[in-house]
Amino acid sequence: MPGITIVGSGRHVPGKPITNDELSKVMETDDAWIRPRSGIAQRHYVAAGEGVSDLGVVAARQALESAGLTPQDVDYIVFATMTPEHAFPGSGALLGAKLGIPGVPALDIRQQCAAMPFAMQVADGLVASGAARTILLVGAEAHAGFMPYAWDVLLGESERTPTPEEFEFATRHRGISVLFGDGAGALVLRASETPGHGFIAAQNHSDGRGMDQIYVPGGMFTQRHYWDAGHDSHIPTMKGKELFKSAVTLLPRAVRQVCEKAGVTLEEVDWFVAHQANDRINASVRQSLGVPEAKVPSNIEKYGNTSAATIPILVDEMRRDGRLQPGQLVCFLALGAGLNWGSVLMRL
Repeated sequence: MPGITIVGSGRHVPGKPITNDELSKVMETDDAWIRPRSGIAQRHYVAAGEGVSDLGVVAARQALESAGLTPQDVDYIVFATMTPEHAFPGSGALLGAKLGIPGVPALDIRQQCAAMPFAMQVADGLVASGAARTILLVGAEAHAGFMPYAWDVLLGESERTPTPEEFEFATRHRGISVLFGDGAGALVLRASETPGHGFIAAQNHSDGRGMDQIYVPGGMFTQRHYWDAGHDSHIPTMKGKELFKSAVTLLPRAVRQVCEKAGVTLEEVDWFVAHQANDRINASVRQSLGVPEAKVPSNIEKYGNTSAATIPILVDEMRRDGRLQPGQLVCFLALGAGLNWGSVLMRL
């Protein structure tokens, strides 16, 4: 049976963009500090009270419309997020209810920034097994809850200036907070109608020995009570140099392995659609693989790192502007907290 392929896509980012220079209102930073380190110029944040299923339902409706389908055609939801509305239940069921399809099974996965290679492999297995025909795959993140900002100042809701304590607190965490933005991307997946096309191979890995390279230290179920945490322990902590080294070592290896498994060369791949964590990481991965820059698209400048949403957002942009075409061979690659990392080959 042919593997799954992408028959629809959509994306959604909330609110107005927040530029690098606007962040200087709440911390010691500016465009000259952020852009050379990451490639990011702006990002979006959810409004207070808005969650990932709210973002995801907008992207999902777009994806279904582009596929010429309705929510009632969906057999299975796979929802990827590391920033759910609740500790439980997961956000996939909430998305299904908001789409008007209660009863459709919804699987929540937690591979963080590496979600898409894992989710695509899971979706392919569901279709191959006969458990589903049409899968709605959504990646959505609401990182705003991590952020250390004086929000009323950043969003222009107040004319006050941050207190020295607020400014120092945000500046202390600027190394990670400037990287993340909020958004959602959705893909509709079905078995390819063309023999030899669709999902070809995956090479996914997890290694908990690297968990301290990026994680949230506070709260959850090692605590009594789980919401008890230190003043800033809700903010992710990151060992930037170690994480960079892991990404530029493990991702090229996974790409070469999946190509070898599929019996294709790097030169035969039309696109390397990488997770948008940092332009410097993706440039190093590209250089290690020896592939042309034109084959490694980037949109991190506009959105920042939207974690599980980066790949489907980029896929939707590429489908709508005509870069992605039927018959092309695409390699999806990503690394995230866990550590989790992997790659997938798909012929569209």
